[in-house]
Amino acid sequence: MKWMFPRTAFSRTMLLIATVLLLNLFLTYLVITIYVVKPGVSQLSYLIARHTLVAQWVNQQDDEHIQTRFAELSGVESFTYEEAEQRGLLQATPYLFLSEMVYSTLGEQADVRVGTQDRMYIWVQTPSNPSWLRVPLAYIDEGRFSPLILFLLLIGLISVAGAAWFARSLNRPLQQLRYAAEQMVDGELPQHLPERGASELQAVTRAFNRMTRSMSHVDDDRALLLAGISHDVRTPLTRIRLAAELMNPTDPLVEGIISDIDDLNSILAQFSDFARASERVGFEFCNLNELIEDVVNAAQYVDKNLIQLNLAPIPDIELQPIAVKRIIANLIVNAKRYGSEPFTITSGASFDEEHVWFSVRDHGKGIPEAQIDAMFEPFTRGNTARSEEGTGLGLAIVKRFAQMHRGKIEARNEPTGGLNIKVTFPRYPIAQELSD
Repeated sequence: MKWMFPRTAFSRTMLLIATVLLLNLFLTYLVITIYVVKPGVSQLSYLIARHTLVAQWVNQQDDEHIQTRFAELSGVESFTYEEAEQRGLLQATPYLFLSEMVYSTLGEQADVRVGTQDRMYIWVQTPSNPSWLRVPLAYIDEGRFSPLILFLLLIGLISVAGAAWFARSLNRPLQQLRYAAEQMVDGELPQHLPERGASELQAVTRAFNRMTRSMSHVDDDRALLLAGISHDVRTPLTRIRLAAELMNPTDPLVEGIISDIDDLNSILAQFSDFARASERVGFEFCNLNELIEDVVNAAQYVDKNLIQLNLAPIPDIELQPIAVKRIIANLIVNAKRYGSEPFTITSGASFDEEHVWFSVRDHGKGIPEAQIDAMFEPFTRGNTARSEEGTGLGLAIVKRFAQMHRGKIEARNEPTGGLNIKVTFPRYPIAQELSD
């Protein structure tokens, strides 16, 4: 039964309001029935019984003038069964509760029926008097009830609309908080949220805004630190490289020193890329397939003959070319370092061409499923059984650059072996950011 209970705050609020409204209607119905309808019906049955007694007494009189005068004044008429049939007795509806109420006054059983012809009538017949008495009632115009029904429906609609507005006003700040929290999970810092709603919601939103500002300062400080390290360390590395190149080229230490310096420069470049991965500048319309071919043809990371390209026709999209090339290069390096050949790069577009994607797959052993999400975190190498080369920033940079494009990254182990990493980009990331 737990799955039947509403899960969202909006639906729970609406359920609560609907339950209160239904309870209120039920209690109103109960009060009207006990204090209005029941006394009215009791009074009606009492008057019917008294009319019946008087009519029976008049019918027993020999003076026709009395009978005629009574019929004119009261409207109560007496008919035989055949005459009553002709006037609609068989179409009248028996009411047992009216019979029981009339019995309490008459002291004998009575057959009471309610029928309508040109107006509403009460038909009464008792064992002591075989004739059927027809008691007229005031004509009830059904049209008079139409405004009442309309007003009741209008009140119900206004109540539901007001409840929906109230519930929405309560839950809108929660929806904004949820969306902002999801942005932070994706590595984006949300904009300042308006502090509105109930005082408790305002306090939560205010605390969330303070946390966002704090996270922004931490991110800026980290980027500044990494940029400073890269800048400050490159200067002495340049002097060391210059000194090494001036050394005797036959010295076996020279080649090792230069190689170590190149590795350090590569690591510093990764630090710089990671630090600037949130800068949304330099976007232009270009074709993802062309960027993939440029990276593969450069042949700086792996022999291009080992790379299979399955590139489908795709539309041009808004990209930062340098950042996307770094994504492609890092994925190829990751496949080469941790997987095995051949390496397959595939591209394609969604059905509506609003998203474009590419994937890089190796044919290695893959990684444990529990480590797939963690391998995109900074300074993580995914599989501890693999080589310990690198800084652990390669896939973190891929994730940061993908988030900069408002894209997403997915990784999975293929059933036939190997790890497949897929990156999806929206066609218009800048326009999508402005619309949000």
